[in-house]
Amino acid sequence: MSELIDASMLTLAQQLRTRQTSVPELVEACLAREETTRDLNAFNEVYVYQVRQAAKASQRLLEQGYDLGPLHGMPIAIKANIDLAGEEMHAGSQILSGNIAQRDAVVVQRLKQAGALIIGSTNMHEFAWGGTTNNPHYGASSNPWDDALIPAGSSGGSGVAASVRSALATLGTDTGGSIRLPASMNGITGLRPGVGRLSTEGIFPLATSLDTVGPLARYAEECEVLFNVLDGKTQPLTALPELAGLRIGLLPDVQQQVQPDVATAYDQMVQWLSAAGARCQTLSLTGLEQAVNALVLINLAEPASLHAAWLADRPQEYGADVRKLLQAGLAITAVEYLQAQRFRTGLRQQLLQHLNQVDVILVPTLPFTAPHKGLEAIQMGDREESVLTGNMRYNALASLSALPAISLPAGFDHAGMPIGMQLIGRDGAERKLLAFARRFQQEHDYHLQTPTRLRA
Repeated sequence: MSELIDASMLTLAQQLRTRQTSVPELVEACLAREETTRDLNAFNEVYVYQVRQAAKASQRLLEQGYDLGPLHGMPIAIKANIDLAGEEMHAGSQILSGNIAQRDAVVVQRLKQAGALIIGSTNMHEFAWGGTTNNPHYGASSNPWDDALIPAGSSGGSGVAASVRSALATLGTDTGGSIRLPASMNGITGLRPGVGRLSTEGIFPLATSLDTVGPLARYAEECEVLFNVLDGKTQPLTALPELAGLRIGLLPDVQQQVQPDVATAYDQMVQWLSAAGARCQTLSLTGLEQAVNALVLINLAEPASLHAAWLADRPQEYGADVRKLLQAGLAITAVEYLQAQRFRTGLRQQLLQHLNQVDVILVPTLPFTAPHKGLEAIQMGDREESVLTGNMRYNALASLSALPAISLPAGFDHAGMPIGMQLIGRDGAERKLLAFARRFQQEHDYHLQTPTRLRA
């Protein structure tokens, strides 16, 4: 039964409708996979009784001719900062422990309306402020390719669940990279929509001017199906792009700023594009080093404003790392915050100007592959790179500019750990990015490789 859920949701949807499988079989396969990978700590809560009951009802509807849509019968997991009516929404914190959601978040409403079954709530970095998913209240999540390594964050549980297929797809949130980072480290596809593209109503915020919500899944086509549902539009998959003549923007000196294996994967993608007739050109961007600083400033100040009262009254209930970050945010001055926002405006204008000349911008998702748990810095040749700033190096571009971006599997390092590449597009280009990822996955099988954990 476990092989059943390794197929794409589009294949599974067809099998459901031709009676080759059933909704309860899909659900049981995901529950079995969750049980065998439970020590990876992908989930905070698995709604076993509810999802089994929903699976029976979903199957009866199909048998009686009622088809709710493209996600009918599909087990989907949501991050622990997303409201699900009647269930606890704690956002990975002790402070919100016992907080029962009164209604579904808008994205959950849309999942349900399209027939999805919510199988569980995934582990996350506390209040989404961190990149390791080492949660002091709910435990650390582990990378399914090597459980001594992190799965990234803050949507780490969502990345793990999508990678091992204990859910066919998951929802995460992304402020400074929290969908793209787990996508890269766990060998899956993750879409960060542009800011404001999808509703964040019913999602506990981190930094409201940066926050987005989006899908993570093994296949790019699955992410596109979810994006269409979340966007409230029923439409077929976007036509695959012609690579000949496609204009690809590159950043200067990428190879000198990343691990050698990441540089190799980046070069191979550029070579694949060039061989297919795409026109790759290096862009002249200024202020790339300052982008991380600006993102950190905004991502300190906005959460600190939200948490100020709790920090004053209940500081001991935060994990040490998140409390330190939030308290640092209280020290950010209005001048510093406004300067960061002014830099943000200038960076967005630069990127929009370049995106008038190119179709997409290609960068690595990360300068390195998944680090060991507890590691705060990584040796990069003759220099050290902070894991925190390395996480943001390339992710800051889309985050600060509010543009859509996608991370897709594009290789493996010498230890067999996944490498992700990132594409950044214009406002509203989510479907074009997804179609590009589907095109890449037609010719490459990185996304089909099985996490080490599943080979045991």
